[in-house]
Amino acid sequence: MNASFPCRREFLAAAASLPTAIHAAGLAAAAGPPKAATAFQIACMTLPYSAFPLQRALSGIRQAGYDFVAWGTTHREAPNAQSTPVLSADAPPAKAKELAMSCRDLGLQPVMMFSGVYPEHRDGLEILTQRLKQASAAGIAQVLTFGHTKGGNHALWLERFKKLGPIARDLGVLLVVKQHGGETGTGEACAKIVREVNDAGVRVNYDAGNVMDYLDVDPIADIRRCADVVRSFCIKDHRNWPKDEDCGPGLGEIDHFRLLHPVSRTGLVMPLCCENIAAPLLPRPLQPEGVDALARRAREFLETVIAGLRTL
Repeated sequence: MNASFPCRREFLAAAASLPTAIHAAGLAAAAGPPKAATAFQIACMTLPYSAFPLQRALSGIRQAGYDFVAWGTTHREAPNAQSTPVLSADAPPAKAKELAMSCRDLGLQPVMMFSGVYPEHRDGLEILTQRLKQASAAGIAQVLTFGHTKGGNHALWLERFKKLGPIARDLGVLLVVKQHGGETGTGEACAKIVREVNDAGVRVNYDAGNVMDYLDVDPIADIRRCADVVRSFCIKDHRNWPKDEDCGPGLGEIDHFRLLHPVSRTGLVMPLCCENIAAPLLPRPLQPEGVDALARRAREFLETVIAGLRTL
């Protein structure tokens, strides 16, 4: 009797775990086969080169080894000149197409552009519509926006995004909204808005640096709550010590392996647009060659992360 007791105990334990095993198998079957690896597009924004002419930014990004570029937002075309927009909000779509062609002539595919306007702006609907038209003419897949939803702005965001979603889809462009502090400071908050809008033309862009900077929220936990609606990233790291500041990827406190892992098997094309490539504690480069070096380092770091994730 005593000899048979361990076998009986093992049988009861196995029987008790059977419903859980069946449930887990059912969930796996419902989820379907694993999706293909995400096609990450490592891009550099022209933003880190804002102190220099746009053409110097584009050539530097290409020389730093990038195949993709994101437009944003202004550049100083001469040492003492005022900054001018990469593309003004009222520029005709043909102007955007022309600029995109100049990027492609250098070997750069533009994948994202800043809208330059908050959704709640008085003219937000008109400007965002124009930006979507510009992006479509240029062959740019995504238009980026962000802002604040305090007071009655939440309802206004929903109203405008519900109008913009079908426009974006008709034009073959995606409108993405990223975190910018306050009530839209987390990916979870942005995802809530996107899910309420419920239109495939409006999705989330994830900015881990902003999430950590503005609200001191852990982006690794946050992205798990919005990964299903994330379609691109503004790549920016952050440090709380020894100085509270944003910086280039891999130079801060954010684990980019954990950050990208939740979206590494979507089967989608997903731009990773380097917005901040700066070195912590150090002054910004005074010459464009210094920015080139930072851009190259950021690209190489992200390539290492992506290569590692593909082995999982």
